[in-house]
Amino acid sequence: MLEQLPPHVLIVSAVFLLAGAVKGMTGMGLPTVAMGALGAVMPPVVAASLLVVPSFVTNVWQLFAGPSFTGLASRLSLMIMMVGILVGTIAGSGVLTRANPDLTTAGLGVALALYAFSGLITRPWKVPSSAERWLSPLIGLATGLVTGSTGVFVIPIVPYLQALDLDKEDLVQALGLSFTTSTIALAIGLTRGKAFNANDLTASVLALGPALVGMWVGQIARKRISPATFRPWFLVCLFLLGVELMARPLL
Repeated sequence: MLEQLPPHVLIVSAVFLLAGAVKGMTGMGLPTVAMGALGAVMPPVVAASLLVVPSFVTNVWQLFAGPSFTGLASRLSLMIMMVGILVGTIAGSGVLTRANPDLTTAGLGVALALYAFSGLITRPWKVPSSAERWLSPLIGLATGLVTGSTGVFVIPIVPYLQALDLDKEDLVQALGLSFTTSTIALAIGLTRGKAFNANDLTASVLALGPALVGMWVGQIARKRISPATFRPWFLVCLFLLGVELMARPLL
């Protein structure tokens, strides 16, 4: 699939630099930004293959950077949710690897727009502890199906994790765990669908450099720009990008 890359490698480098910067600023967003921006210039399945290594490395870093991974891993409902993500992503990846690119591009747009809309409009909500045990596997499975179909990891897992009774550090680690699981499952699904091979792995490794530089820049910028100020503008841009991707097959 390397021949399907955009003609100038600077496009890919710039996208991962931007995506890494967003992750450095907010603690999340690299897969979402990368899929959205790359999906505007290439089929989503190609974008997803480029995403694998940068997403895996940066999210493993996020997962183990916090103080309490052991405590997080002992939370049974979260681990069952990870199983749901794994199963759902592998099951849904056939859509990404075999469906019409116009359909997957529109699906990518829907996922981006829904995520941005939920972040902009939805009031904070809480999941009662009594519902977490049965709701977590369903959220995991739904997130996996969306991931496998679009390459986007955030719906509905991010709003759900934000609604759990997690402190800030545990939330960041839980997001890292979710995104790491999604990345591994997506790589398995793409490989099974013959959409990820050694050449794609090489291209994905090369994309890691700009992503790490972007994270470093984003972490510096975080000291100067409040994430609370940055986030609404980021979500507005993401929503507009999602709408454009949804409309593209109709144009």
